Amino acid sequence: MNASAPLTLPVNGMTCASCVGRVEKALRALPGVREATVNLATERAAVQADAGVSLEALAAAVRKAGYEVPLQEAVLSVEGMTCASCVGRVEKALHAVPGVMSASVNLATERATVRSAGPLPAGALVAAIVKAGYAAHDLSSPAAEAGVLPPSTGGWAVVIAAALTLPLVAPMLLQPFGIHAMLPAWLQWLLATPVQFVFGWRFYRAAWHAVRAGTGNMDLLVALGTSAAYGLSIYLLWAHRDHGMPHLYFEASAAVITLVLLGKWLEARAKRQTADAIRALNALRPASARVLRDGLVSEVPVEQVAVGDLVLVRPGERLPVDGEVVEGRSHVDESLITGESLPVAKQPGERVTGGAINAEGALTVRTSAIGTETTLARIIRLVESAQAAKAPIQRMVDRVSAIFVPVVLVLALLTAGGWILVGAGWEQALINAVAVLVIACPCALGLATPTAIMAGTGVAARHGILIKDAEALEVAHGVTTVVFDKTGTLTEGRPALVAALPAPDVTRDELLSLAAALQRTSEHPLARAVLAAADAEAIAVPAAGDAKALPGRGVEARVDGRLLALGSTRLMTESGASPATLSVDAARLEAEGRTLAWLVARTDNGPATLLGLLAFGDTVKGGARDAVARLQRLGVQTVMLTGDNLGSAQVAARELGIDEVRANVLPADKAEAVRALRGAGRVVAMVGDGINDAPALAAADVGIAMSTGTDVAMETAGITLMRGDPRLVADALDISRRTHATLRRGLFWAFIYNVVGIPLAALGFLNPVIAGAAMAFSSVSVVGNALTLRRWRPGKADSNQKGAA
Repeated sequence: MNASAPLTLPVNGMTCASCVGRVEKALRALPGVREATVNLATERAAVQADAGVSLEALAAAVRKAGYEVPLQEAVLSVEGMTCASCVGRVEKALHAVPGVMSASVNLATERATVRSAGPLPAGALVAAIVKAGYAAHDLSSPAAEAGVLPPSTGGWAVVIAAALTLPLVAPMLLQPFGIHAMLPAWLQWLLATPVQFVFGWRFYRAAWHAVRAGTGNMDLLVALGTSAAYGLSIYLLWAHRDHGMPHLYFEASAAVITLVLLGKWLEARAKRQTADAIRALNALRPASARVLRDGLVSEVPVEQVAVGDLVLVRPGERLPVDGEVVEGRSHVDESLITGESLPVAKQPGERVTGGAINAEGALTVRTSAIGTETTLARIIRLVESAQAAKAPIQRMVDRVSAIFVPVVLVLALLTAGGWILVGAGWEQALINAVAVLVIACPCALGLATPTAIMAGTGVAARHGILIKDAEALEVAHGVTTVVFDKTGTLTEGRPALVAALPAPDVTRDELLSLAAALQRTSEHPLARAVLAAADAEAIAVPAAGDAKALPGRGVEARVDGRLLALGSTRLMTESGASPATLSVDAARLEAEGRTLAWLVARTDNGPATLLGLLAFGDTVKGGARDAVARLQRLGVQTVMLTGDNLGSAQVAARELGIDEVRANVLPADKAEAVRALRGAGRVVAMVGDGINDAPALAAADVGIAMSTGTDVAMETAGITLMRGDPRLVADALDISRRTHATLRRGLFWAFIYNVVGIPLAALGFLNPVIAGAAMAFSSVSVVGNALTLRRWRPGKADSNQKGAA
């Protein structure tokens, strides 16, 4: 960075001169900053700093002072990259563009994600990539975003190159069987030349761009190696034209190019399979919608639908928008969005999601979200963001790749020199050096991490687990403790009738029938719980008259000529009824944190008669106990945080099998409780769904939010579960562990090919043809390793995965 040119960045959140002073002070405190001036009117900071000061450091200082630096993001397609060295070169070129704060290039998706402080012309980014030797174009248009990877091409080139190479290689393959069928030298040259310079031209072109940029890549190694073998053959052909022809190496140069082309073609096909999740999600977007406006139905492009429009959806169609059902009943298949395999019943008042398939009934939906604000669009953005980001382990790979090609070139020179020193002919020395050049493959290193992340996040998304970024995926594999918020996460978050205890001479059905009659006109959550219980047990509910509310105590009404009241302990005490027969049960239920309601029959004079006791509590979600058990089988401790009293919390914990309970925790203290667990050396995942859970989600090593909760919780969390099913927590940790294990396995094989192959080639144990085959298939094996994740299914977490890390 030029020290004489000021660095500028936008600053949001300033309201007065005091804010300006605070930002300037924070910026000037950075080492290397010589002057900082902040303009409140334009909300921009101008900084004079030494060359080593980056925009990222300046932005971090502003954020630490309590203000925001808004970032803009651009996504570009990059064509022509072949290995991890290419990735490093493109990132270096993008970082050199003024205003760029970060640039991340993904070899598997062939995309570059660039973040800048303020607007940055896409043309400047494209020009930087082109200057580095690659083709690029902006992906800001919807049409460009429709695909993740370019179509797989080059199959015809592989077929023709193989057809020309096979006659050259066949004599070498037949020789062990005593068949000597060496082709004439001129015919070998005739077959090898188009392979070398027509089908191998892509390697020369890419190698030249690398040399111009002052770096190296896989193409340079292939171009140098095959050119050396081809050039040696031309020399031998000329030198021995008048007498016995020695062995030529045309088959080596042609076979290497053909095998590398085959490997790249197979690799491209495999990479496209890792991106199936994005293509499947994009395919869910309907192109048009039928909208009811002014009594007329018209079919319009989905982009023209507005919030509030009524959209008609026929049976068998995909819902084009998010919204609320206003008319009709049906079942909706949301499997590709939430991972729920069974269709979900929908009726007026319930929400539906764009991209889901309507089953048997026609629906009228009032639009609530369109375009980029729909649930489907947000899911696609999250998955794309996770697949574009780099995992922390990739940074180590990038550092290795940056020096890989120069090291290989030095090793090839040392190989040639070493063989000459021990007395071998220069032909043998050159061939062994070519084998070293050919077997070295940095492309496998560049593919191991992004393909595993793409496959892992893709299969997770198909089953309702959205992983926001690669870092969350990598951190989650090491989680040792899962902290659950209780209400709405492990429990339903709404009261349910948990006990109905009748007084002597009163049946349970009679108690529920009379209580439901009193509650029939009420909208109170406890009233809905009573009515739901009566409905579930098919209990007849009589009519009630003269109903009135008793503020702070309950409700009163006449049922079958009797004056009945249902309410709090205070109401029961004031009515004069004796709770003696139910006092022990009442004390037990209160100790468990249950809410009590007493039903009494009043008289005009004299004490009231107790008819029974109702107890309400938050019920445990179906699957919650299984979720806790599966986490424990994974070797993960479970903790429940709740603001409820200890009795209520312990009842739920015993029912669920939770390891540790922390009750009476205020919302503001949840984050501190999570930090305390982390301070004890645990790797903590926090699971929540409410606004008050957001600080705790942010404080955890990885936050996991239920999509049934608030947007704030989902924005804060690193992982979002598209169903309110706590069993998905174990699934999220399981896919994270499997992805991390796959990633490490891919990196191991990428390194081992070179660690074993290069010494064998240098020692003369590998000829260039075998070296070329090994190099070509190293990338294929790494991508194939990543594709094993596509077989993952939720619900498979068990004790065998305890050590998968």
